[in-house]
Amino acid sequence: MGDTEDANDEDVAWMARIAKGDDQAFRLLVERHQGAVIGTVAKMTNGSADTEDIAQQVFLRIWKSAKRYQPTAKFTTFLFTVTRNLVFNETSKKSRRKESSIEEQEDDWHRSVAYSDETSQPDQKLAQSEMKEIVDNAIARLPEKQRLAVILRRYEQMPYEEMATVLELSVPAVKSQLFRARNSLREMLSEYLKD
Repeated sequence: MGDTEDANDEDVAWMARIAKGDDQAFRLLVERHQGAVIGTVAKMTNGSADTEDIAQQVFLRIWKSAKRYQPTAKFTTFLFTVTRNLVFNETSKKSRRKESSIEEQEDDWHRSVAYSDETSQPDQKLAQSEMKEIVDNAIARLPEKQRLAVILRRYEQMPYEEMATVLELSVPAVKSQLFRARNSLREMLSEYLKD
């Protein structure tokens, strides 16, 4: 617990320095959190070609809001709230467009084929890659809040209270979102879970 408190205190101190225009503090903050932000965005957008652009926008918003930032909650709560807002805005824009270019479809295909674990046997790699793609696609079909709840819980190990703040829900509502998401995933993946 002490490590997360220390990291949060450091994040808050960096935000105070960023508010004064400190580029080094911003660099340190980005280095600490970019993996989690990029990973969350990638999972929310199912590895869309826009992942890195959205992640950059998240940090740009963090930079721009540093002077107004108040540490009323953990810094990561603030960070993932900004991430949520940008991802939800982007996915609603895309659903209005309802189409992707051939290049984006090819990028998505290459990205899904590129997942592999170097230590596995070739046929095991293929099975793992296929299963990962199947699970990722099932998660991508969940409604936005359920999808983000699953990602924050499973991949970021975020506590329910922090998830509630990020999702702008009560803790029981977060648990309900996760329950519904797990049921939907179980249904979508039932043919693969029989074995």
